[in-house]
Amino acid sequence: MSIIYAIDIAGTFAFAISGALVAIRKKFDVFGVLIIAFVTAVGGGMTRDVLINAHPINWIGDINYIWTILTAVVATFLFRSKIAPLRKTMFLFDTIGISVFTLLGVQKGLNFDLHPFVALVMGMSSAVMGGVIRDVLTNEIPLIFHREIYASACLAGGVVYLLLNPLQMNEDLQFIISASIIVVIRTIAVQYKLELPRVKKDIFGK
Repeated sequence: MSIIYAIDIAGTFAFAISGALVAIRKKFDVFGVLIIAFVTAVGGGMTRDVLINAHPINWIGDINYIWTILTAVVATFLFRSKIAPLRKTMFLFDTIGISVFTLLGVQKGLNFDLHPFVALVMGMSSAVMGGVIRDVLTNEIPLIFHREIYASACLAGGVVYLLLNPLQMNEDLQFIISASIIVVIRTIAVQYKLELPRVKKDIFGK
């Protein structure tokens, strides 16, 4: 198992737990919790694969994603009271997860001979669409639209990856540098509560 694949699985686990916690807080039944955990964990990669017509779709081609999600849901039910205090740890997994998902999405886009800009969008979609689907299904405004620098960090890391790509440096080093950009931007943004400018209600004279 490669380090990147291990981090991918860890990120999937963290995303599934975050989805399960939201569903439990919304008082969903067991099946609802499982569905929300599933779409949170693999919704981004699945959206990407559908858009670029990649087969098999991520979780269909690798049963480990399903086992990871099921394990995360069971762990959430069994250790919910103990998971809550681990918010910093979960944030770290989440942040590392979106960095890996972003770059894997960019890589896959490039492998499918997409324009670099389109590959960048696919990378961002891989990282954030699971959370968007989760929030829509739980009747929440998606996080990326109103709080925290999230998608922007993914875009920044993806851009760095694309800029480094022509240099033909070691692939692992290129991946680590680009992922580090996402982790650092997201961590600083949350630490100092940085946000993108909000649109004022009266911007159109209303």
